[in-house]
Amino acid sequence: MDRVKRCMHIYCGDGKGKTTAAVGLAVRAAGYNMKVMFCQCMKDGRSSEVHMLQSIGVICCFCPEHFGFFWNMTEEQKEQAKAAYTKLFLDAAARATKEKYDLLIVDEFMSAYNHGLIDQKKALDFLIHRPEHLEIVLTGRDPGEELLELADYVTEMKKIKHPFDQGMPARKGIEM
Repeated sequence: MDRVKRCMHIYCGDGKGKTTAAVGLAVRAAGYNMKVMFCQCMKDGRSSEVHMLQSIGVICCFCPEHFGFFWNMTEEQKEQAKAAYTKLFLDAAARATKEKYDLLIVDEFMSAYNHGLIDQKKALDFLIHRPEHLEIVLTGRDPGEELLELADYVTEMKKIKHPFDQGMPARKGIEM
């Protein structure tokens, strides 16, 4: 991929659209014949975007074991999740580096990172020393200052109104 500088994007905030924006960028990059990897933390890989991305040649990776919401995890589950999500992230980063991917998206990175479910030191080291050829997108709520400083793009999705607040569950094809 020809570019002056590889960039890091953060899509954050309490509003809907973080994953949707990342998926849109994945589709755009794949349409330009770029090598794209879409890695999901905190999700089990059954979201509808995974199937569509795979159908257009995007490599998708996720943890085969789903641990649920952080606040419902036992201490043992948190330790298991940390090992699993750290491995998932480091394996994706290594593969993207070795196989010269153009774009690596780590969906729900902030959730795993902020809750200590990804080794923060190792993740920061990779992000600081990321390969020249690799564009990176991180999604999730509440990125820390250290991540905001590294980012070239920061886009915040702000919720004004959402049906979930009135008790409507996530709907297939829209929120999941």
